[in-house]
Amino acid sequence: MRIADLATPAALVELPALRANIAAMAARAAALGCRLRPHVKTHKCSDIARLQVAAGATGVTVSTLAEARAMAGAGIEDMVYAVPVSPARAAEAAGLRGSGVKIQLLVDSRDAAYAVSRAAREAGLLMPTWLKVDCGAGRAGVDPEGREALELARLIAGLPGLHFAGILTHAGQAYRCTTREAVVEAARRERDVTVALAQRLRKAGLPAAVSIGSTPTLQAVDHLDGVDEVRPGNYVYFDATQVALGSCTWRECAFTVLATVIGRYPQRRRLLLDAGALALSRDEGPRHIHPECGFGVLLDLVSGAPLPGLRIVSLTQEHATVEVAEAAPDVPFTLGDRVRVVPNHSCLAAACFDRVHAVEGDQVVAIWPTARGW
Repeated sequence: MRIADLATPAALVELPALRANIAAMAARAAALGCRLRPHVKTHKCSDIARLQVAAGATGVTVSTLAEARAMAGAGIEDMVYAVPVSPARAAEAAGLRGSGVKIQLLVDSRDAAYAVSRAAREAGLLMPTWLKVDCGAGRAGVDPEGREALELARLIAGLPGLHFAGILTHAGQAYRCTTREAVVEAARRERDVTVALAQRLRKAGLPAAVSIGSTPTLQAVDHLDGVDEVRPGNYVYFDATQVALGSCTWRECAFTVLATVIGRYPQRRRLLLDAGALALSRDEGPRHIHPECGFGVLLDLVSGAPLPGLRIVSLTQEHATVEVAEAAPDVPFTLGDRVRVVPNHSCLAAACFDRVHAVEGDQVVAIWPTARGW
């Protein structure tokens, strides 16, 4: 099958770029002296996870139990469920571990710890459980410099059915940075606050592993002394936001959405594509860096380079409106022409599709299913 034979919108994964990205991060983690446990929420695809494990990943990170089941079904059973577990789903997670899946859980509250303990005891299990800490993102986790971190770690270590695995964080604030220097600072804080907390816990008699990592911070950090494990996810695909942050180049963006021009309006200097919010997501992208970034970047089908003078200015459910700059000599394309779009956030865009098409040149070499749902 050729790319030209695909119905649009379609999710494309450039196989040479994907393989290069996987190899580069495996080498980066090894150079930093850390285990690599990539986050599969970016691709939700067991075929890609297998490539990551083959390249040296020691396990995977999941964000949904649906991802966990998909990975386990592919024979990848060593995983961390890196979302603070809902008490209502603790028993379901324990059931996975009881079936032989080496799933580890994450909590950041006493109530969640009690719920996991109860589920583990009822299933007759010992559940490895991480403490989520906040290194500056402000989304979830306890203050690593406060009393609660030590108290909650002690609670986890003392509850029946639980094994205190260590501390885990994610520097989501790196995505709000506007300079490379700011990303480096976020990376250092992600490392330093967790390593310092681990040292406090060890002095209190609580051995604690340290698990950190985001794609931009791992691309920027100078060293990871004291860190045991890293969990980047976006690096397999990259996206327009990662380019803006300096994490990658356009050539390294492995995931694109193939779209068709279904409307051409020269008098309005507009084009219409058949890939809307349900294919690209509505992530606004790096507007804090490039205010006029639009909802993704259009690439030339042949060269793979960004097309100048074109900006996706709005999205509806099934449509993308492309504005043609006044400086452009003419409104390009004809009805039926195709373009590839690098989304602002590849994780969200990829989650819109139930399959991805692995491509080399103009050929589709494989079709890989993805895990849907929660």
